[in-house]
Amino acid sequence: MRHSDFFVLILQSNRRHGAKRTLMFRIKKLDIFILKQFGLLFVGTFFICQFVLMMQFLWRYVDELIGKGLSLEVLAQFFWYMGLMLIPQALPLAILLSSLISFGNMGESSELTAIKAAGISLIQAFRPLIVVVVMISGLSFYFQNIVGPEANKSFRQLLLSMKQKSPELEIPEGIFYDGIPGTNLYVHHKDLDAGMLYGVMIYRMNGGYEDAAIILADSGRLQSTAEKKHLLMTLYSGEWFENMQSQDMAGSASVPYRRETFATKKIVLDFDGGFNMADVAGISSSAQSKSMGRIMHDLDSICEYNDSVGRSYYREAKNTTFYLPPVPKTDSVRLAEDIKAGTTNIDSVYASLSDSERLTAVRDAMNTVRMRTSELDLKGSYTKDLHRNERSHRIEAINKITLSLSCIIFFFIGAPLGAIIRKGGLGVPVIISVLVFIIYYIFENSGMRMARDGNWTVWFGKWISTCVLAPVAVFFTYKANKDSVVFNTDLYINIISSMLGLRTKRHLYQKEVIINDPDYTGDAALLERISRDIEEYSREHNLLHAPNPIKVFFRNGDDRRIREINEELEAVIDDLSNTKDKVIMNELNNYPILATHAHTRPFRRRWLNIITGIILPVGLFFYLRMCRFRLRLMRDLKAIVKANGAIVSRIREF
Repeated sequence: MRHSDFFVLILQSNRRHGAKRTLMFRIKKLDIFILKQFGLLFVGTFFICQFVLMMQFLWRYVDELIGKGLSLEVLAQFFWYMGLMLIPQALPLAILLSSLISFGNMGESSELTAIKAAGISLIQAFRPLIVVVVMISGLSFYFQNIVGPEANKSFRQLLLSMKQKSPELEIPEGIFYDGIPGTNLYVHHKDLDAGMLYGVMIYRMNGGYEDAAIILADSGRLQSTAEKKHLLMTLYSGEWFENMQSQDMAGSASVPYRRETFATKKIVLDFDGGFNMADVAGISSSAQSKSMGRIMHDLDSICEYNDSVGRSYYREAKNTTFYLPPVPKTDSVRLAEDIKAGTTNIDSVYASLSDSERLTAVRDAMNTVRMRTSELDLKGSYTKDLHRNERSHRIEAINKITLSLSCIIFFFIGAPLGAIIRKGGLGVPVIISVLVFIIYYIFENSGMRMARDGNWTVWFGKWISTCVLAPVAVFFTYKANKDSVVFNTDLYINIISSMLGLRTKRHLYQKEVIINDPDYTGDAALLERISRDIEEYSREHNLLHAPNPIKVFFRNGDDRRIREINEELEAVIDDLSNTKDKVIMNELNNYPILATHAHTRPFRRRWLNIITGIILPVGLFFYLRMCRFRLRLMRDLKAIVKANGAIVSRIREF
């Protein structure tokens, strides 16, 4: 049994003889036990996390799989490459969940208590798992650096080929489809059950846009040929328009175009619908398909090329758009220099021109502005793509490090949380794991997008999730090692109950074994004196009167008298709880539990009261809360006087 093993280890640690040998044996057994607990859970949670991530990833490409007639071999390759790509993402989540469950189980079954009783700190218990998690982190980096790029390249290569498997099933409704080489196809409506296309419009551009053939048909059907090398389109009730002014009819003006009306017509379109691996030249150049070494090597070339493009654009702009070359001092040059210097008003020059000259000047200026604007937009888009490619490489290089470090960070979040919460199973651990992973995903995804778009620097966007969760991991580890009650639900329930003024009832039960009987005579005398003190206190303190806010928040003060009365009352109740009389025991449960401080000021520390008073909404809440506690204290004092009288009367009957 597990409990007996631990207690045997504790007994062994207390032996005087062979202390060194016993200590070594204990640590070895403990390491093996913790590794077994974590290892079994890690394997199970890893496959669960991998399955969930694959299902989430699959929804993005479900349209590429359905209805394509793909073989089992192709589908197996698709899922295999997808699984290899998602392994680095599943490892941190599996570590978080497995460490949380394993230490939660040990805490729930008091095994962590036995470990600490044996003189082993929580950090020492983490020691074997730290080694394992570091190895898993290295494995994650290996997958991202070696296996991941090849899997990503093969996956995208396979995906591109799958998109070309059956183009007749991908034709959308209401927009032009250009997936067939040399042809733009428009379909107004599709009937998938009958395999019919309605409202068909075809632009065939084998000879270019000037010699395009336009085909309109009421309906049609598109099918692949048996050898999967062509597409056979059967059209019904349509017309064919074609420009005949090509090279072979040059100089012939009698037949400018051809028009044909048909009831049924078949068209053969060149298209290789067989499953051939697509060209991977563009895929290989993406950052996701490169290892760390290749990314760092290519970054030098990318940065050098981007700088050369920027210098080239600068020289071109300097020599054309924003530069006035030195020329002989003609009238137009002198005029331009005078306008630039501010000695000549451009409006007066424009007003001196004739209407035709004004129109020409405006037209030339507008054409120049449009040309320069289009040129700058084109160059801006190109440079934006260049810098985006550079940022993508930097992001991918940092991502290989941060995703590996997340394995270690998630362990130091999950294991301490499990030791603090001490809840095993799949209930609370799964909820906490999902919340932690959502927080991580929000920071990681937001930082990546902001860095990719150039809104943040790359290092800040990619390291923000690590910088946020690393202090959290340190905090949880410190609190767990110090046996903190930071996640003690009873503590937070008591704090919330105290803030909202929720009452707690007294629960006293008759004791089976009583060593000392109560001092009934002395207790009765004390209760009578307490009742007189309460009446005197009620006359001196008008609890129905609202207190002065200045005294409440900005001055020192406390109600010591009610605290003394409460201490005397609790001492009497503690003595009378040893009674065998059921009537007195019932009356003792009628005593309310006094809040001796809440009716005077919100907090015991003066600086907290000052801050609360300055912040008006918060101060108003605590002021109304204090008024409520004053009314409750008044009712509680009346209940105490009534219970005192009942107990004194009962004692006099003895």
